[in-house]
Amino acid sequence: MTSAPLIHLLLALAAVILLGRLLGLLLSKLHQPPVIGEVLAGIALGPLLLGWIGTSWLDWESPQLLPAQAAQHLGVIAQLGIILYMFLVGVEFNVDTFRGLARSAAMISAAGVVVPFALGMVLAQSLSDPQLKLIPSGAAPLSFALFMGVAMAVTAFPVLARILTDRGIAQTDLGVLALSCAAVDDVTAWCLLALVAGVVQAQVSSAAIVAVLSLVYIALMLLVVRPLAGWLIRKTDHHELGPTAIALIFGALLLSALTTEWIGIHAVFGAFLLGVAIPHDSQIARSLKSGLEQVVLVLLLPAFFAYTGMRTEIGLVSGWHNWLICGLIILVASLGKYGDSLAAARACGFDWRTSSALGILMNTRGLMELIVLNIGYDLGVITPTLFAMLVVMALVTTLATTPLLALVQTQPISKPAVAALGRPSG
Repeated sequence: MTSAPLIHLLLALAAVILLGRLLGLLLSKLHQPPVIGEVLAGIALGPLLLGWIGTSWLDWESPQLLPAQAAQHLGVIAQLGIILYMFLVGVEFNVDTFRGLARSAAMISAAGVVVPFALGMVLAQSLSDPQLKLIPSGAAPLSFALFMGVAMAVTAFPVLARILTDRGIAQTDLGVLALSCAAVDDVTAWCLLALVAGVVQAQVSSAAIVAVLSLVYIALMLLVVRPLAGWLIRKTDHHELGPTAIALIFGALLLSALTTEWIGIHAVFGAFLLGVAIPHDSQIARSLKSGLEQVVLVLLLPAFFAYTGMRTEIGLVSGWHNWLICGLIILVASLGKYGDSLAAARACGFDWRTSSALGILMNTRGLMELIVLNIGYDLGVITPTLFAMLVVMALVTTLATTPLLALVQTQPISKPAVAALGRPSG
């Protein structure tokens, strides 16, 4: 007989997939990325909407469509979905595209990471007051401050790419520069998050070992595995991708994820690094993308959104005081990303309109922020209340991107990106 957790799990997945698609279609009419609809569907799956429907209309015994006893099963599916998703992000990562923008991207990315990270650490000092109950008891203040810095520094590379494509500017100088900066931002943020995970999961004396092992593994993947994988793929790329090759790739993916988990950082780092090791323009990369993308995006990622929704108890953000703190978080996050990216772009010689548009794009957080928040929640660095506030921040900053971009950019920049590499306008 089918167990109750399985029934709840299947119902929850069906609900979040269908509701997410519906909301995504509605939001796309408003020129918003469909991923926002999936995130909202996941939040609705938790205590916010479907829980109210279940208790008020259907007289369910559980206050949620997905009760606590089924959460662990959904959590496993969600983790698998994120591992595969980050692998695909790594596969699509084109290092060569960004070399021509190295100078400008490096300067803007540095400002877009260092300053928001510092502001996040300063904000953490204000939020660490025990009366606010935003930092878990027993959590180290340093770990909390470091995590808040990372949460302020994240840019949503995949969602940003979708927004640029929808507006028809992905191949312009602004689009390529924005993607370059977002890619560098995310890689830097992942490295910082790996440091946070190492500090939290290890003793202070052994945190350095975790950091060193992480750097060694990153160097090994980029300097040894990536060239070797490129050589092997060039030798065999004309062949059909058969079951044996797929098995080897997935075996390597799981071993890489296990390695980073063993080191003391999250498994998603290993998945992303292995994806980067595969040449993005190879037949194997295209086959992996076409074979995995729909399953991951349509089936497995909604499980992650549902899992995030279960944890996002918006009701905990109650009273004007908590909403004031939530507003402060949104303000600090936006000023850190928008203001410093704009200033850095101006320093590189770009005009005000391009610089302002770039700052708005860098403030997009979306899915990457949710991944970071869930890792922080799992590490015990933030409380459920602060988790809900940061989820609201991620949604607000992402929803604001398209309308704000439309205000400063009345028409797409038509100059091809290749012609503008290294030559800022203005």
